[in-house]
Amino acid sequence: MNHSLLNKIKLLKISLLSAAICSIVACGSDEQSITTATDESTPSSSNSTTATGSSSTEQVLCDYSYNEYNDSTSVQTTSSADWACTGTTRDVVANGIPDHDVGTFPNPDNPNTISEQTVSESFTLTPIQSDTKTLMGGPRGVLGIVLNGVKIDAGTGGSCDDSGDNCSLGDNSGNWSIEALSQDTFSFGTDDNNAHVQPDGTYHYHGMPEGFVTLRGGNSSTMTLIAWAADGFPIYARYGYSTADDASSPLKVMTGSYQHISTVSDNRPSIEIYPLGTFAQDWEYVAGSGDLDECNGRFGVTPEFPQGIYHYYATDTYPFFQRCVKGEL
Repeated sequence: MNHSLLNKIKLLKISLLSAAICSIVACGSDEQSITTATDESTPSSSNSTTATGSSSTEQVLCDYSYNEYNDSTSVQTTSSADWACTGTTRDVVANGIPDHDVGTFPNPDNPNTISEQTVSESFTLTPIQSDTKTLMGGPRGVLGIVLNGVKIDAGTGGSCDDSGDNCSLGDNSGNWSIEALSQDTFSFGTDDNNAHVQPDGTYHYHGMPEGFVTLRGGNSSTMTLIAWAADGFPIYARYGYSTADDASSPLKVMTGSYQHISTVSDNRPSIEIYPLGTFAQDWEYVAGSGDLDECNGRFGVTPEFPQGIYHYYATDTYPFFQRCVKGEL
């Protein structure tokens, strides 16, 4: 039997296994700690930070509120989100129901139904930028909340062992963490909003929340604030000024600064079966290769913060949403 035929048989086995697993477990998990391929491979819950800048966000979107029925076939219930600035914190109370059209859920690769959640988070109004980063899996369980009350959860709960023979979309015990959006070997059943549903009914974004960006009027002529990160800094969608500190410079599509790893480990499952990009460990931060830092952010001016602030981006390129935060937690 030739090598090509062996690969095809192996892929068929993986496809059948993935479909079976997805029918009973999560294809994504907010419990999974995904670390990007940077120098710091272990999540830290108590980083020693050095403040490099702080900003107040108190006057921005402190009264954002939404309460409307979503008649999408897979939703059919009210979407509710209320934000308020109280004392030193920005608080959100929401039900986690998206306010835009969604794909079909359940679907063959994501057998879960969207349901209301209890969303209650508080972020500081005076975020402090740090020289170090806190990776996913740190002291906060959520990396950010979109204004509509839907959480950001860029990583997945899927993994493979070193052989590549044992892969699961709901078991993170393997050494190779499966990505949701940068590969097509596995399907997590995401919709056109780069989102899907966890077993408990939580709808969440792995990447650009296209439907919400459209509702916010996001386009190439404006920067669009779509979310707040766990450290209190804002998150923008796709476009930023070509010169970070110049609001008169043209807008451009922001790109992440991650590239495929240059040296592939001998322990990695076969590249012929799992192309580079399949796993989180396939990516490494290369400073200057894109517009943003290792947390998919930068310091610069924005429409809401004309004096400048550190801020993150949702991007069309890896890592899609920040996998770490630069602010103190």
